[in-house]
Amino acid sequence: MTDFVLPLPPTPSVAVASSTERFAVRRIFCVGRNYAAHVRELGNDERDPPFFFTKPADAVVDSGAEIPYPPLTANLHHEIELVAAIGKPGFRIPRDKALDHVWGYGVGIDLTRRDLQDEAKKMARPWDWSKAFDRSAPCGPLIPAAKSGHPQKGRIWLTVNGEARQDGDLSELIWPIADIVSACSEAVELQPGDLIFTGTPAGVGAVLAGDTMAGGVDGIGTIEITIGQPK
Repeated sequence: MTDFVLPLPPTPSVAVASSTERFAVRRIFCVGRNYAAHVRELGNDERDPPFFFTKPADAVVDSGAEIPYPPLTANLHHEIELVAAIGKPGFRIPRDKALDHVWGYGVGIDLTRRDLQDEAKKMARPWDWSKAFDRSAPCGPLIPAAKSGHPQKGRIWLTVNGEARQDGDLSELIWPIADIVSACSEAVELQPGDLIFTGTPAGVGAVLAGDTMAGGVDGIGTIEITIGQPK
């Protein structure tokens, strides 16, 4: 038995739909600029190959939570995303085998401190402070792929206080799920418990304290998050 100088932290996890079980989270990988319209609204080239950034595992937050407005920003943005949950390890996974490694899917929101991201881009600095902060990865309950199948199309949407903000379709993904899983596994050995946020459609925008975001992906699930007052 190993002794630790401090108590072990809680295991980050995500709810599983229609179950009391939870999915333990190991790592969170996020794909940047994976919907053509969103790429264009940010002024970038949609032909670029996929790239990834990360969030800490304990950034996950369940649907229904209230998240304090985070520090160091005056421009907090929502980005609704399909999330793929990895259930089988793999390194340099061929595209035609990639979906075999996906345990299930959920709906996530990549919260972004956009002003910090814009500053980092101008100064050619890492994005970590804009993306990888506390409670920055809300994720709704996962549905096993055995029940949902592997979605190739379907509406993905988000509202703020009932007003439509983002409305796209998974068929608009520049790099579909199999490509993303395969590409990610070229850089790291994927492991059970890894989550991959697969990119957001156009329409990202700011949220304020008191706002409620609701979103979903057809056939996968929904999520609702309220932004509270700053700590």
